[in-house]
Amino acid sequence: MSDCKGKCCTGVCKGVGIAVLVIALTAALSWAVMALWNGLMPELFGLHTLRFWQAAGILILSKLLFGGYHHGHGHAFRHRQHLIERWESMTPEEKEKFRKGFRGRFCCHTPKDSNPGSDQG
Repeated sequence: MSDCKGKCCTGVCKGVGIAVLVIALTAALSWAVMALWNGLMPELFGLHTLRFWQAAGILILSKLLFGGYHHGHGHAFRHRQHLIERWESMTPEEKEKFRKGFRGRFCCHTPKDSNPGSDQG
């Protein structure tokens, strides 16, 4: 029997959670764009008010045109290189300890040979 009660073993739950978070964040940002536009633009410039989906479209268009919401690829590349260097400098015992900790944190299913003294078949 696995000791992972309450954890998502396949990663599906994590993916669904990220998707829900992205949708909620996009909705909140779209609402903010709509509220700011409708509060300022009609009075200042005589423009029409926006509906939610128009605000979402402006948000997506601004993302495409100006490329915001990211930290750049250079940072991710340097971070990955740092992790690779750390992994290569580990001893085999440290690597195995890391693997066991990683499996316990992110994966419920461990290989059958990972616990040699068990009678699980």
